[in-house]
Amino acid sequence: MTLWFVFALMTVAAIFAVLWPLGRNGRAQDQGSEVAVYKDQLAEIERDLAAGMIPAPDAEAARVEISRRLLAAAASEPAIIEPAIASKSNLKWRRAAAVLALAGLPLLAIGVYMPLGSPRLQDFPLAERERGSGSGVAQSLENLVVQVQQHLEKNPTDGRGWNVLAPVLERLGRFDDAVRAYRNSLTYNGESAERRSDLGEAISAAAGGVVTVEAKTEFERARALNADDPKANYFLGLAAEQDGRKDDAATIWRALLAKAPSDAPWRALVQSSLVRVGGGTMPALSDETIAASRDMAEGDRNAMVRGMVDRLATRLKQNGDDVDGWLRLVRAYLVMGERDKAMGASTDARQAVASDAERLRQLNDGLRTLGIGG
Repeated sequence: MTLWFVFALMTVAAIFAVLWPLGRNGRAQDQGSEVAVYKDQLAEIERDLAAGMIPAPDAEAARVEISRRLLAAAASEPAIIEPAIASKSNLKWRRAAAVLALAGLPLLAIGVYMPLGSPRLQDFPLAERERGSGSGVAQSLENLVVQVQQHLEKNPTDGRGWNVLAPVLERLGRFDDAVRAYRNSLTYNGESAERRSDLGEAISAAAGGVVTVEAKTEFERARALNADDPKANYFLGLAAEQDGRKDDAATIWRALLAKAPSDAPWRALVQSSLVRVGGGTMPALSDETIAASRDMAEGDRNAMVRGMVDRLATRLKQNGDDVDGWLRLVRAYLVMGERDKAMGASTDARQAVASDAERLRQLNDGLRTLGIGG
């Protein structure tokens, strides 16, 4: 209401600014004219003569002098002495301008606001605004997808466009569309181990994390192009694990770790997968902790690990923004054979980071690699 009141005041001020000079100019000219002054003096002489306040000869002499001055003033101000019809015409125009200002400005403002503004749009509660800002990343990705798709409809052979579109579709969870985009990227960009691995990953994601025969074929093609391709080797190990061949999976992942750089971002993932199939130790423990646990009895060692997991779970309940912490917790439960707790922790993790699109994406990617999709 206060905002509308301010707008009304601004409109009144604008109209007043237009009308003020229209109301002043005509009167100012009449009042400042010498012709009008001399006419008033002639009328005054006639009144004084009729009242006997001035002798007739003096009145006649004054009349002649004032008439002379009147003629001289009229000659020097031709623009001021106008016919009555011209004055009436100017008055008409001023009145028309005043009506236009009074009615036209508000009507013009309303005419512009109605198609461009949102007069019926209600206010958004603060919570709705916060949720809207949290989904800004996803919305920007959706806008990018629309723009690239429109471009590709006109230029379907643009391999670079398909290369850009495919990973964005996969990030948005549109796996079937991502598979099609990766296939087009291969068609128009040519063969590469990376593109084959990306296609296999999208096919697996569309199948809920299962490395299908079709996906496995793509990973084998990728490895044929590059024997050290990390994504292809990881998923081939995952395929072996899903087929029940844990020893084969462990062999593939050990070979992958042996060639992996020490700072490889996927190293921890492969280590945890190796632990899952019984081919390694749990990487979440520090070197000092592992050394201290070597002399412990089996029960004490299990109790120590259990205590660390419980403390991690407690910390995450207090601070749920730690995506890496959630993934370590889920991985620990899987290693200990407690899949129900792992599923529960994954649900709690998704709820904790639901308002942050980027963290949620990272979490879901990590959970899929641990064999927990959905």
